[in-house]
Amino acid sequence: LVFPLTPLYCSFRLIRERKTRTTRGGKHPRRWLNLQEYQSKKLMQDNGVTVQRFFVADSASEALEAAKRLKAKEIVLKAQILAGGRGKGVFDSGLKGGVHLTKDPAVVGELAGKMLGFSLTTKQTPKEGVKVKTVMVAEALDISRETYFAILMDRSCNGPVMVGSPQGGVDIEEVAATTPELIFKEVIDIFEGVRDDQALRMAANLGFKGPLERQAADQIKRLYDLFLKVDATQVEVNPLGETPEGQVVCFDAKINFDDNAEFRQKAVFAMDDTAESDPLETEAAKYDLKYIGLDGNIACFVNGAGLAMATCDIIDLHGGKPANFLDLGGGVKENQVYAAFKLLTADPKVEAILVNIFGGIVNCAIIANGITKACRELELKVPLVVRLEGTNVQEAKRILSESGLPITSATDLDDAAKKAVAAIPKK
Repeated sequence: LVFPLTPLYCSFRLIRERKTRTTRGGKHPRRWLNLQEYQSKKLMQDNGVTVQRFFVADSASEALEAAKRLKAKEIVLKAQILAGGRGKGVFDSGLKGGVHLTKDPAVVGELAGKMLGFSLTTKQTPKEGVKVKTVMVAEALDISRETYFAILMDRSCNGPVMVGSPQGGVDIEEVAATTPELIFKEVIDIFEGVRDDQALRMAANLGFKGPLERQAADQIKRLYDLFLKVDATQVEVNPLGETPEGQVVCFDAKINFDDNAEFRQKAVFAMDDTAESDPLETEAAKYDLKYIGLDGNIACFVNGAGLAMATCDIIDLHGGKPANFLDLGGGVKENQVYAAFKLLTADPKVEAILVNIFGGIVNCAIIANGITKACRELELKVPLVVRLEGTNVQEAKRILSESGLPITSATDLDDAAKKAVAAIPKK
């Protein structure tokens, strides 16, 4: 059983990496589109998926009013940030826990007052924590049984698969590794979608019985409809729970999206909360630049993700430390080169810049013109090492050599890395 499940286990690991991937310095979470909990639940609610009744508030008075409007036996108040471990987090207001249960609406207002505007620190946030700007006030429901359900893209199946386990509310990778017989998988035909027999079989494997089996199957089909509608790469529900009153509810969900579908998912991508992102990453995205801040002092200005990783590694090999991972991509323009230099020089840690361009579809002359313009207008103060190769490289080298700027040329990647490391001022 282990070998057939290996690709699936890798998929679980990928799910977690997407959620928690960080830079090498661990300072900022690296993520793609990531929605707050209430945003994911709103998407599910709008698509017929059963979730708890909830309201969103950005002030203590609004939270109190929301608690009264719910008219629930018990209320759960959740701080909305993009990091995990909220329940065990601590606020700089002194309040412990970003998730609280109460039966008294008045307490909701008091708790919200100690959450909103204060920073919450968890195992997944920076040391200084993340400021809470929004809270979710929801009806608390008892869970008599928890299961796990997800729809995700699986390379080994060339498409989407359903994955479920009757053992939910826990670390699913551990379940897959230790008790693989509790993991159930259904490959989805992209032309047929989720068939009734598949949905019912998965519901039965999750342990739903009687009328709940049909109810769970209906929720599974609705979740797949959502998966398709929003161009998701993953919809993970943990737990998909059963209440004592006989209701199947999605108590928590994580949705990952295909960034390449942004052009047709504008309403979804407009919800992206960049407040918790690295400001430089957010600024870079405006110019279609892929930027990840690292903890070194040599800025890397590269085209292509593979070349960028190789550049970071060879800098490290020669005793230096990369300050970032910046990928220009293919169809680069002069204004993007200028924007990239502006980003790199805005980082106070940067003590040298290494430009490493292999021009295939990229014209090296465009890069050279962008470099000279940026150096002059930004009055570059740190050493600059440039290695260019490929399309129109001779013209590019002429532009750089005739610029009169203090630019150090390199013959190859190894030479460029050595010169960049050597250019760092000795302390």
